[in-house]
Amino acid sequence: NLVGARIPRGKVITTARGSSSGELEGHASSRLPPQPCSWGQSSDLLSRIDLDELMKKDEPPLDFPDTLEGFEYAFNEKGQLRHIKTGEPFVFNYQEDLHRWNQKRYEALGEIITKYVYELLEKDCNLKKISIPVDATESEPKSFIFMSEDALTNPQKLMVLIHGSGVVRAGQWARRLIINEDLDSGTQIPFIKRAMDEGYGVIVLNPNENYIEVEKPKIHVQSSSESSDEPAEKRERKDKVSKETKKRRDFYEKYRNPQREKEMMQLYIRENGSPEEHAVYVWDHFIAQSAAENVFFVAHSYGGLAFVELMIQREADVKSKVTAVALTDSVHNVWHQEAGKTIREWMRENCCNWVSSSEPLDTSVESMLPDCPRVSAG
Repeated sequence: NLVGARIPRGKVITTARGSSSGELEGHASSRLPPQPCSWGQSSDLLSRIDLDELMKKDEPPLDFPDTLEGFEYAFNEKGQLRHIKTGEPFVFNYQEDLHRWNQKRYEALGEIITKYVYELLEKDCNLKKISIPVDATESEPKSFIFMSEDALTNPQKLMVLIHGSGVVRAGQWARRLIINEDLDSGTQIPFIKRAMDEGYGVIVLNPNENYIEVEKPKIHVQSSSESSDEPAEKRERKDKVSKETKKRRDFYEKYRNPQREKEMMQLYIRENGSPEEHAVYVWDHFIAQSAAENVFFVAHSYGGLAFVELMIQREADVKSKVTAVALTDSVHNVWHQEAGKTIREWMRENCCNWVSSSEPLDTSVESMLPDCPRVSAG
């Protein structure tokens, strides 16, 4: 940010990736005063910026392909994402010194990857896409989960998978691993296929699909001068100053965010507005209704926290159906979540948390929390 920053003349700060940490620093540094500035000086600072100089470097359009082929990438036989022509792995820093544009391109590719994984869940894993809430009206926001054909009817065992927080969706553990490593590393597909081969029914949760985005309606805000009793001359002076300030700020904003994107608002999905709500909802409407005598969970990162919250809210039911829980780098905290003594005791007997560690696989790792054992993921 300009405000509050002190930038030596002519110096461009670079990140570890080699891209500029913000194009504004490099362009404006020779025109900024040498002393630090405070929020109170922001309007004075804006008046010192040569806006024409700032606008010289234009950002390419944020207009990205909507298919892997459009990006000229494809997954090879090993499940690795490679450039169709060069065979090279994905390159983040596609446009030098344009970190925002590169990030938007990465996010656009990520959305395509999400849809690609959904297709694999249906075609390769033979899972069904189930819409939720189960009683949703035609017009309300909806989400979905994936289930095997026998998820609710398998009398013996059911496997439930919960991913962590962030941009990942159903079927993924980590988008970064899908893009930079391979599908086996970053998706839940190997877990699903092995579970089905060993006779499990499968349910794949989708805890980050909490809302849909729609464009925010434009609202006209009446200026104070329109309803003021001030003399006309004074109002005109104030309006002139206000318009000049707004003009400068608009130019600055256009440089900082050259392609003004639509303002969006979030419409939350009923009873699924958070990962915790989602876990409870899927338990009540699917897992609790399943015929399986033994239910097993695999929960990664924030998924572990969601499972503990499920236990807190449905303790007796969970204990009666769940046989074992495999946590991977879970971020749950039994103190902060106020899990009772009986829950902590059950977790000690029925849960295990595999955590990042350089120790050999399954080596015990010390824990500060009085709940489940922690062992090395190897």
